[in-house]
Amino acid sequence: MHLMHMHPICAAGAGALTTVLLATGCDGASAESASGEKAFSAVGFTFGARGDIAIHGASRAAVTPAGTHPVTAGRAYRFARPGDRLLVVLRHWPESRTKRASLERPTRQLPPEEQPVETGFLVDTASWVRAGLDGHHLQWLRRDTIRVDATGNAPGDLTRLTLSGPHGGGPGQRVPPPTTHACTHLDPDTPRRATLPDIERGTDVTSALTRLRALCLNIQYATTPGTAHPGTVHQILLPLADRHTPSIAIPTDHTTPLPNAQPLLDPSRPATLILTR
Repeated sequence: MHLMHMHPICAAGAGALTTVLLATGCDGASAESASGEKAFSAVGFTFGARGDIAIHGASRAAVTPAGTHPVTAGRAYRFARPGDRLLVVLRHWPESRTKRASLERPTRQLPPEEQPVETGFLVDTASWVRAGLDGHHLQWLRRDTIRVDATGNAPGDLTRLTLSGPHGGGPGQRVPPPTTHACTHLDPDTPRRATLPDIERGTDVTSALTRLRALCLNIQYATTPGTAHPGTVHQILLPLADRHTPSIAIPTDHTTPLPNAQPLLDPSRPATLILTR
């Protein structure tokens, strides 16, 4: 795939492992606030298992590439995030093996011959932003990070992340940021034991996030077809510090026994919250 002509702000860093396409260019105007400053309206990211990231929306000019980095053993790459911006991290497989991507479905288990990559973007807004995935509401964000994983997508199956500012001039959801006081003293690379949260299939995203944040793990989103109500929890993959069993799925299929009540979690790898499309 050839990289289309882009505005300089969009082209910075685009020669990394993924091809970033801005679907409608970078010269569109965002809505302006009463002070004359451009107010954040909306931006979307569409990508698949092999990247092919397209950025679109009225506020696409507020997006700056932050680079593409290999993911070693599933560990989350630590992108730098300035305090007044949002960080978007998209996980996918490298683009180099396009023939293989067209012949077989990638899986969430890491193939031995390659590792996934994470592509980051900084969004220049300090306002509340509503995040949605494949048409379903996720959460409100402000000066935060959101991660999305498409490594489990079938060939041609696209994931769509949207970030939208409040409509009608409202301030958005005025909720306090999730407390991290219990996590600040923890080493992000040291495995630790934790009690598995009780989360059932069909649980709403807000409830699931509240319970997962208590584990002090990074969280990434993914979607999959399923029988639960669209936009609710299909399954959650928690990273284990066990080379033979890298993750535990909750809820289980009732055929796989759970590990002990407090398994050893690996906080260097994100938990994956999989929603039903």
